[in-house]
Amino acid sequence: MVTSTSPFNTNCQWKVKTTVVPVVIGALGAVTPKLEQWLKQIPGTTSDISVQKCAVLGTAKILRRTLKLPGLVEDPSSEAEKDHPWRKQSFWCSCSVIGSSRQVKMSSVKVESVVKEHALLGEGPVWEESDQTLLFVDIAGQKIHRWNAATNQIQSLKTEDTVGFAVPRRSGGYVAGVGCSIVAVDWTTQKVTSLASVEDDKPENRLNDGKADPMGRLLAGTMRRDAQTAQVKPGSLYLMKSDLSVTKLLSQVDISNGMDWTQDLKTLFYIDSLAMSVDAFDYDSSSGNLGNRRVVYRLEEGEGVPDGMTLDANGRLWVACYDGGRVLNIDPATGKRLQTVSLPATKTTCCCFGGPDYSELYVTSASLGLDQSELQKQPQAGNIFRVTGLGVKGRPSHSFTG
Repeated sequence: MVTSTSPFNTNCQWKVKTTVVPVVIGALGAVTPKLEQWLKQIPGTTSDISVQKCAVLGTAKILRRTLKLPGLVEDPSSEAEKDHPWRKQSFWCSCSVIGSSRQVKMSSVKVESVVKEHALLGEGPVWEESDQTLLFVDIAGQKIHRWNAATNQIQSLKTEDTVGFAVPRRSGGYVAGVGCSIVAVDWTTQKVTSLASVEDDKPENRLNDGKADPMGRLLAGTMRRDAQTAQVKPGSLYLMKSDLSVTKLLSQVDISNGMDWTQDLKTLFYIDSLAMSVDAFDYDSSSGNLGNRRVVYRLEEGEGVPDGMTLDANGRLWVACYDGGRVLNIDPATGKRLQTVSLPATKTTCCCFGGPDYSELYVTSASLGLDQSELQKQPQAGNIFRVTGLGVKGRPSHSFTG
C-alpha cells in the first residue's frame, strides 16, 4: 500500500479516499457540494477554491459516495485511523492547501520491482545519466552492480571484501569503499586499485555509505562490521579530496549512513542511523568542514531506522527506513513528514532519483537477516523498486574528481 499525504497550513492532514483502482486523473472541474463544504471549514481559508476533479471508473458518483466519510485525520499513524474502513482500500489521494486556494491533487503512485537481484544487502544506488544505468552495491554479497534500464541486464564486479559504496569517477570508472580501503575501479578491465585506507587500527570496522559532494570531493563513513555488537559510536566520517588526501570530519559515529547537500551547498544533511534522526550541518563548500549540527527530523516509533537518503529538486528529503519498509518524504524547512511510500520489503536501505527526467525513485533493499518464514512473506526482499507518480523530480548525482 502507498500512503500519500500533504500537510495543511493548519498542521492537519486531509485525505480523500477512493474505493477502486485504477484512478484516472480528470480535468479541472466543478467541486462537488460536499467537498466544497469541507474545504470552507478549514481554518484560515477563503472561498476561492480550485479543485482537480477525479474520474473514477468514469463516474463522479463513486467520489461523492466516498466523500461522505469523515475526512479530517490528525496523523496517518494514529490509532483512530488504523481501524478506519479506508485502511482496507488500496489507493490514497492527497489534498494540499496552497496559499488561499485549495487544490485536490489525485496521483497514482506505483511501486514495482525492477532489479530482481535478491541482494543480501543492496545499497548506494546512483543513476548514471550518460548510460541510463543504475549503479548499486551489495555490501554483504561483495559485489558492485550496473543495471541497464533499457535492456534489463546487470553487469557485476566481485570485490574482495564488503563494499559500502561505489561512486562515478570523473576521470572514468568508479571509486568504491571496500573494507576500510577507498579504491579505484576500472570497469572495462575489472581492475581494482587502492587509493587510500582508513582505520587500519580498527579491523572490526568497515566503510559504509559514501557520496561525492557538488565540488567533487568524496565523503565516506565507517561503522563496525557487526552492527549488532557495536561498541558505542565506533565510526567516523571522512573526506577525500581530489589529491587523494583524507581528512576526518566527524568522529563518535554509530553507523554512518545517508548524506546529501542543498542546492546552495550551504547545508549537509546526514544520518547516523542509531541516533534515529536526520541531522543537518552547516557545510563549508570550500573546505568541506562541518558545523552547527541540529536535528531536522526525529523518526517516530514504527517508522524504522533511518538509512540512506536523497534530495529532490525542491529540496525535500527522501529517507529510506531500514526495518520500516518505507521511504519518508520530509520537508527539512519545517521538520514535517509530507509523505510515506510503503514498499513490499521491510529492510529498505537507500534511494535515488533516476530515469530520463529524474522522475523515478529507485529504492534498494536487503534480504540479509530475514528468516525463512519472513522471506516467504517478502519474496521481493533484496530487489530494487522503482516508484513512479510521485509528482517530483530529483537531481543528477556528482562524480569524484580525484
